Amino acid sequence: MNAATLSPTRILVLCIGNSCRSQMAEAFLDRAGGGRVAATSAGTRPSAVNPMTIKVLAERGIDWSGARSNAMTEFLDRPFDVVVTVCDEAAEACPVFPGGGRRVHAAFDDPAVVQGSEAVRLAAYRRIRDEIEAWAGPFVAEVLASR
Repeated sequence: MNAATLSPTRILVLCIGNSCRSQMAEAFLDRAGGGRVAATSAGTRPSAVNPMTIKVLAERGIDWSGARSNAMTEFLDRPFDVVVTVCDEAAEACPVFPGGGRRVHAAFDDPAVVQGSEAVRLAAYRRIRDEIEAWAGPFVAEVLASR
């Protein structure tokens, strides 16, 4: 079977609130995968997608306005090729994910905890967005090469 006939690599991205880091990772993993990756994100304690997440993704041409925060329990019965935790708390809360294949931890700072003016908070979201975007491309390439 050649790569063109394989189903997309399924990646689950876990965080605590599924409001920013995991949402950004989902968006950039999907983009980097170009149809060869099906990324989904969820939280151990989901809240709501942060408006600043939507704003900084829009700056990269990604419309995330319809996204919602998902609970990881929604995906317990689904198989994933890779489960990525993007915060230390999620990695500790979920050491093993049922149906999860390879486990990867890629921690990013939480921009939601940054205090200050809107400009200061927005700068934090942009920094984390840029870090996640820079990580996603090489990560997808490595995952796809290992198939």
